[in-house]
Amino acid sequence: MTNTFPEDFLWGGAIAACQAEGAWNEGGKSLTIPDIMKYEVIDRSKPTKQKIINRETIEAARNDEDPTYYPKRRGIDFYRTYKEDIALFYEMGFSVFRLSISWARVFPNGDDAEPNEEALHYYDQVIEECLKYGIEPLVTISHFDMPIVLIDKFGGWYNRKLVDLYVNYAEVLFKRYKGKVKYWITFNEINMSIKAGPKTLGILNEGQANYEEMLFQGLHHQYVAAALSTKLAHEIDPDNQIGCMVAYFTTYAHTCAPEDVLAMQEDDQLRNLMYLDIQAKGYYSLFAKKYMRDNHIELKMEKNDLELLKTYTADFIGFSYYMSMVSSANAENLELTAANVTNVLKNPHLEASDWGWQIDPKGLRYTLNHLYDRYEKPLFILENGIGALDKLNDDGTVHDEYRIAYLAEHFKQMREAINDGVDLFGYTMWGPIDIISSGTSEMKKRYGFIYVDQDDLGNGTKKRYRKDSFYWFKDVIATNGGKL
Repeated sequence: MTNTFPEDFLWGGAIAACQAEGAWNEGGKSLTIPDIMKYEVIDRSKPTKQKIINRETIEAARNDEDPTYYPKRRGIDFYRTYKEDIALFYEMGFSVFRLSISWARVFPNGDDAEPNEEALHYYDQVIEECLKYGIEPLVTISHFDMPIVLIDKFGGWYNRKLVDLYVNYAEVLFKRYKGKVKYWITFNEINMSIKAGPKTLGILNEGQANYEEMLFQGLHHQYVAAALSTKLAHEIDPDNQIGCMVAYFTTYAHTCAPEDVLAMQEDDQLRNLMYLDIQAKGYYSLFAKKYMRDNHIELKMEKNDLELLKTYTADFIGFSYYMSMVSSANAENLELTAANVTNVLKNPHLEASDWGWQIDPKGLRYTLNHLYDRYEKPLFILENGIGALDKLNDDGTVHDEYRIAYLAEHFKQMREAINDGVDLFGYTMWGPIDIISSGTSEMKKRYGFIYVDQDDLGNGTKKRYRKDSFYWFKDVIATNGGKL
């Protein structure tokens, strides 16, 4: 067993435009779903509640220009501070930085004849700043940033028209950043769509009897868009590497009862594998077909759709890993705890974060082996980290030993998986600088190596401070994991 990672391993961090940039109504940008997600005080001791997104909430937010209770409208002002922030990433030694581009900036009217040059000029500068420091930019084309105009005009991804609009958007990016951006992600955590349809697909639940069918139809359109974009990316620049991505919900059987093991298998298929099978293997799995048949879901496809999916699969598999869960055939009396977008059964063998997410480093090794064994494609951990209640001390320090402990144990399990034979070539921690939480719109739920002096309502100096974990991660990168 080696104590270090592969020599060319990519170390870095990841953020999203909709949680970091701010400038929600500047530079020609139009409104997105994150811009209308309102901040509410939550009780972390209770399971997560899904925020309701419908036409009423959209219209109320559209008419409310006060950004105070819409934290994603201000983000952390990365729109203006990107040079300062990227310089801090360079100081840590990043070799890769994952960012997303806002579709609503580039095509603010959704179906514009030409892209918004002001937006592209902004992203030119961000990417050039990365390249100046030798940092590889990894770009997510669509990251939970659904333009409202695409809901207004087309009804979201249920409408096949969005395939053409997305592919046109992707083509603009591929051509603009040819030779500058090599790694791309088509859709962030595509498997979140069934749990968060408005946020990811722009398909609003208005009581339709076939709402689940509409979500799966929208997903199919995204799969086709991803395949067409992968084809296009390789034609424009053969060096392009296009990845798919899921939020991985690693799960264990509650007991060794066969019923629980079958429940675990079904959860893994339903939450994770049936999405990856389509993008990594190129076909709808037997499980996916059975699920849709059992739930009376009939997809409308065009003649060449299945051939497209089969021919243009992802070059690598990206995923986020934060926690694990438990599966049971008889869950009525089992305790729930909060997790990523949903609530899951609590595992008594695991500790949890301040937000109830179960901490399971060994589950990451299990997941890496599971994925590589099934798909035999290179893997990239695109998100991993711990949200915590950090304290800024009077001397400007933040002592976050819990974050160091969390990451150290996950890195050790990554190294174990690599020694198992897994082809893991990169890791971007979520998020290296404190940003607005995707699910709760809080600022107090902090992930970063860099503390941003800003509270939930936007108060504070916005000054950046290096946490203890900043220096620790710098050492991890400098030694390529040699001192874990």
